[in-house]
Amino acid sequence: MKTLNQLEDTSLAIEFRKVTKSFGSIVANDQISFSVKKGSIQALVGENGAGKSTAMKILFGLYKEDEGEILVNGKPQHWASPRDAIKNGIGMVHQHFMLAETATGLDNIILGDEEHTLKIPFLPVPFNIIDRRKARKEIQAIANKYGLNVPLNVKVSKLPVGMQQRIEILKLLYRNADILILDEPTAVLTPIEVDELFENLKKLKNEGKTIIIVTHKLREVLNFTDNIVVFRTGKVVGEIKTAEATEEKIASMMVGRNVNLRPEIPIASNLNKPVLELKNVTLKDYLTKDSKRNLLNNLSMRVRGGEIVGIAGVEGNGQSELLDLIFHPQNYFGKKTSSHSHATGDINLLGKAVKHKKSSEMLDLIVGFIPEDRHKNGLLLNMSAEENYILGRHWEKKFRYGFLQKIKEIQKTVKSEMEKYDVRPRNSKLNASGFSGGNQQKIIIAREFGKEPEFIVAANPTRGVDIGAIEYIHKQIVAERDKGVGILLVSSELDEIFTLSDRILVMYGGEIVAEYKRNEVDEHALGLAMCGGLSEGRKTQ
Repeated sequence: MKTLNQLEDTSLAIEFRKVTKSFGSIVANDQISFSVKKGSIQALVGENGAGKSTAMKILFGLYKEDEGEILVNGKPQHWASPRDAIKNGIGMVHQHFMLAETATGLDNIILGDEEHTLKIPFLPVPFNIIDRRKARKEIQAIANKYGLNVPLNVKVSKLPVGMQQRIEILKLLYRNADILILDEPTAVLTPIEVDELFENLKKLKNEGKTIIIVTHKLREVLNFTDNIVVFRTGKVVGEIKTAEATEEKIASMMVGRNVNLRPEIPIASNLNKPVLELKNVTLKDYLTKDSKRNLLNNLSMRVRGGEIVGIAGVEGNGQSELLDLIFHPQNYFGKKTSSHSHATGDINLLGKAVKHKKSSEMLDLIVGFIPEDRHKNGLLLNMSAEENYILGRHWEKKFRYGFLQKIKEIQKTVKSEMEKYDVRPRNSKLNASGFSGGNQQKIIIAREFGKEPEFIVAANPTRGVDIGAIEYIHKQIVAERDKGVGILLVSSELDEIFTLSDRILVMYGGEIVAEYKRNEVDEHALGLAMCGGLSEGRKTQ
């Protein structure tokens, strides 16, 4: 038991004391205790569903603890809401963005902040006028200082994921938070952006701010943090100084067993016919003022059955447009529309020309798709895991009698898949919104692989997923390849690209600017190509 003097220990920014939080029968945090020193960068690591994000949401006032207490700067605190936490110098960047997509970047950053209003005497705050000029000036100064520049006048819905993440971080810095909580902050950043972010976080640390990072990326933990707290199944199972840690040691503490972090995967040798072919595809940008720009420029590529083709590139260089065009070609080819840009060229999927196929005809092609944004394109959050698993598969004979569903078969299959992919909690009736981000990802992967497709597009398939699950998912992707499935892997994780890809394509400015076999390139050369340092690569198609 702490003494009264320790209650006033000003060297600690945060202290959790036997904090418990349950959701029904599920214990998310079980008597957790740990502390965070002022002016430090501390990592919270653990498997999906281990309780890391729940603990931080309690600290930020989104949840209320059932038992225990939390001390902030030596004093017990109980927030009624996040507004209380913000007023007391705590800010949080969530794993899934809290942004109003129809508003601009500027309005999202200042939303809920009354510091920059032109206060009119005797009028309630809601009737005062926001001083956007002053706010813009301050935000731009912060953005310049930390390398987080974003187009403030553009609606969030029009911005790539990386830019949206920057807006979230700017919201936190704009409010002058002394304690910064970042939940998977680098999930959508390139390696160069990650280095820049952490260099800026070091500056904030040197200014006396305290930073808590929730992450699965062990290399970042070792390179940029001071201390590590390890969660497993809702409990704190260990604390370690970063200087004394290794990737292998942290991983084994997280999952309770040894994990192979660097598997040697042979390059594919048995290639089949192409499952995806694009020839001279150009996608004009008719929806912005820059109508002369090409989102995709004379792009040609193919993926054969039995190989993994990885696409590496800084986010915003045409990857998202490429994926949408593959699955919704009818929106881009043919007549120009007011809602989509216009494409030319040819696209074949599973040996069939698809650029003029209707949406209903595209459904007849059995392909798997792991989207880059699981909330927008992968799940119905207000529906159960069971319903999400059957989404798009309800027509399979395995799951229906005529127009009627085989409920017992669906339940049996989903239960088996949740065990296989270690989805936690094992509750198939729980809405998708009730699972952690990593477990949501596992539900999508189980569904898409379960289709037994000939072609799979995997966009950041392990984003927000823990070390143990990454190991398993990678094995499944390679197993699909070895069964003759063609896989297009789009990932911001260079480690993932190097681990899995048989061939690596580099996208820059909407073009394929370089191509390599996995064993023909190193991280430096690939990073150079990603930044436009090469005009062409070695052609191996």
